[in-house]
Amino acid sequence: MPGSTKAMAGLTVGTLVVVTAYTVTIGSDGWLWFTWVLLGLLTIGASAARRT
Repeated sequence: MPGSTKAMAGLTVGTLVVVTAYTVTIGSDGWLWFTWVLLGLLTIGASAARRT
């Protein structure tokens, strides 16, 4: 996995931690989860594109 894809994966995991902490402390926000899912899909797509 090249550096940019690793960085994107790290950002995705870090964002998951932040969104989860936000949800636990303040409450759920659908837009945050939607954004995280979108970021996850982009990360998976970038990883798949690098493998081909």
